[in-house]
Amino acid sequence: MSNYTNAAGQRLDLPDPIVTLSGATMGGTQFQIMGSVMQALTLRLSRGQQLYSEVGSLSWMSEGVQMDTNLGGGGLMGALGRVFTGESLFVVNYTSNIDGALVTFSGEFPGKILPINLAQGQGMIAQKDALLVAEKSVNLSIAFQKRLGAGLFGGEGFILQKFEGPGTFFAALDGEIVEYTLGPGQHMLVDTGHLAMFEPTVSYDIQLVKGIKNLIFGGEGLFLVNLTGPGRIWLQTMPMAKLAGAIAKYMPKAQGSTEGPGLNIKLGG
Repeated sequence: MSNYTNAAGQRLDLPDPIVTLSGATMGGTQFQIMGSVMQALTLRLSRGQQLYSEVGSLSWMSEGVQMDTNLGGGGLMGALGRVFTGESLFVVNYTSNIDGALVTFSGEFPGKILPINLAQGQGMIAQKDALLVAEKSVNLSIAFQKRLGAGLFGGEGFILQKFEGPGTFFAALDGEIVEYTLGPGQHMLVDTGHLAMFEPTVSYDIQLVKGIKNLIFGGEGLFLVNLTGPGRIWLQTMPMAKLAGAIAKYMPKAQGSTEGPGLNIKLGG
């Protein structure tokens, strides 16, 4: 913004947004990820290239792109599986009829958009709602947790999303992303909700927080996610559930005012 000037009566030229990352998908689609906190993804499609996203993900697009809303791969059963993972019942296919068509998708919350390139047969498991957009060659399915406890108390529900290649998908994750590589048998304990994504070689379970004082006064919930290597894991610094909880403290209460510090709002007589 330091180079931004606007003289009255002259053309208004706003500064271009920061390009955080640019490159090409495995299918050859050029992309740019713009912004630092509230990011957007722009893709340049060649004629015949196809993408899919959940309903409501589109921000804007140029002419020459055909939209087709449908039940997606797997028909009705596949659609129900997506609903279980937090996605919409329908998906939207985008097909370019010209070279250079532009399609832009935006994240719904502060965080990062990451391109994930998967080889043939390679998989990745992610939190529900992680999908922003994917190439048509990427298969999205549900990943049932083998242990009932992990599904019920793991913070992201009994079902996670599983992506299988070949192709590129773009994940929208919460806050900043930190990566770790776990060796065979190495463990990482993670507060529920902070687990964003992990390789299928990593096993996932939950364990009860140790110590009665930690359980009662720790403020971190009853369970932690226990990740066991080998494999890579990606953790997120600001789960939406925590952000929503922090904001809720300052929202008007049913009685007509907020509690604690900040602005108190009276809603009625």
